Amino acid sequence: MNNNLLSGKTVLVMGLGRFGGGVDSAKFAVACGADVIVTDIAGPDELAGSLAQLKDCPDIEYRLSSHREEDFEKADLVIANPAVPPNNMFLKIAESCGNLVTSQIAVFFELCPATTIGITGSNGKSTTAALTAHILRNANKKDYGKVWLSGNIGNEPLLMLLDEIAPQDLMVLELSSFQVEQLAAENKAPQVALLTNLSPNHLDRYGSFEKYCAAKELLFANQQSKRNDPAVSIFNREDKIAVELYEKYNNIPQRRCLTYGTVDLSDTVRRQFNLPGKCNLSNLAGALTIATVFGVDQTDAAACISDFKALPHRLQFIIERNGVRWFNDSKATTPQAAIAAIEAFDEPIVLLAGGYDKELPFDELAKVISVKARLVVLIGNTAAKIKTAIETVSSEQKVIVEICKSLSDAVAAADKTAQKGDVVLLSPACASFDMFDNYEQRGREFIRLVRQLGSAGSLTGARETA
Repeated sequence: MNNNLLSGKTVLVMGLGRFGGGVDSAKFAVACGADVIVTDIAGPDELAGSLAQLKDCPDIEYRLSSHREEDFEKADLVIANPAVPPNNMFLKIAESCGNLVTSQIAVFFELCPATTIGITGSNGKSTTAALTAHILRNANKKDYGKVWLSGNIGNEPLLMLLDEIAPQDLMVLELSSFQVEQLAAENKAPQVALLTNLSPNHLDRYGSFEKYCAAKELLFANQQSKRNDPAVSIFNREDKIAVELYEKYNNIPQRRCLTYGTVDLSDTVRRQFNLPGKCNLSNLAGALTIATVFGVDQTDAAACISDFKALPHRLQFIIERNGVRWFNDSKATTPQAAIAAIEAFDEPIVLLAGGYDKELPFDELAKVISVKARLVVLIGNTAAKIKTAIETVSSEQKVIVEICKSLSDAVAAADKTAQKGDVVLLSPACASFDMFDNYEQRGREFIRLVRQLGSAGSLTGARETA
């Protein structure tokens, strides 16, 4: 696709969303001279933040609170949000009319001149992607141009970066399973791809763990080697399914397959790294493995990783108050992610969890909670479900379980019970859509509430994040 071909065409952006992808697609289409329609089943109040970002594009037509069949019939090009399933009836209408259906990520791969690095997995992909970009940007050895970071990692632009990206650059992308599927629909994949791990997620969309894993695997199935430049596939050998995929793809001609694990990390690197938990050591090991592909070894990396800080909402330290440390891990939207966060600490834990139900099992999380937590404060649609799981595995009821109606009530309950030496951890194990727009809004509200506790007058010797 040549972006000049969009001039004068009708481009329909399906799903404005709240994470920036729809905004980026709409701005790009406007910049290319297209007539742009944005459609979303959410209303203007729910989309206020995204709509504000498009205030400089007054010619966009909006169809909010519903979709219209006629828009999909007349659109020359439909750019679908990753959250839209590929079998959506409106996409089928567009296809039946001979209109092109694509995605933000597929358009980007068609037009991006740089070498792409794709990172996917159930947990740790955001931190691994950010660490990869950080190391490649700051290491002494640089046989490449500028290093970019975008994709599923947040409200980062993607298509609107295309005019700035050069062929010698590197583009590091966090990719969700939905984005991987969108790329696979057009037989596209990054030159370098890494899988962090796989555990149940998005079963409300996929129906089974096996189908979810199959969606992730598409990232590697569609990698293509270039002349004298084989595609690189990287797998975490501490994850069972990743090992199986390594064994499958390691036999493909003209494919370079690598594995990584925490045992690969040198003592020097471990001492320089400041993020807590084995999960973050695994993220670091993955990032370092990608860096080696571009000529950066651990010695080069050791000097630049000490100033890497946790990403917002990912085991993010907020404040130490009266000997209690508070952490925001709102991005933990699956039980496995919450388990990794809990196991990052040796201290007694007061856990805040619960939220939107993605139909994931909580049995393993309950087992970890029964061993590691003193108190669990639950909110949201899954509160009763998680409570039942804890009661099932913890017959002696050593863990105190409390259900609250709001995050504000949960923070107050945690503050009332937490003792010196405890860690209070928001790691919900669930999505946020029952109470918040997204995990970022949930995390920001948690931070606000925690800092409000300190401003109430009982803050003694508090230490906050910079």
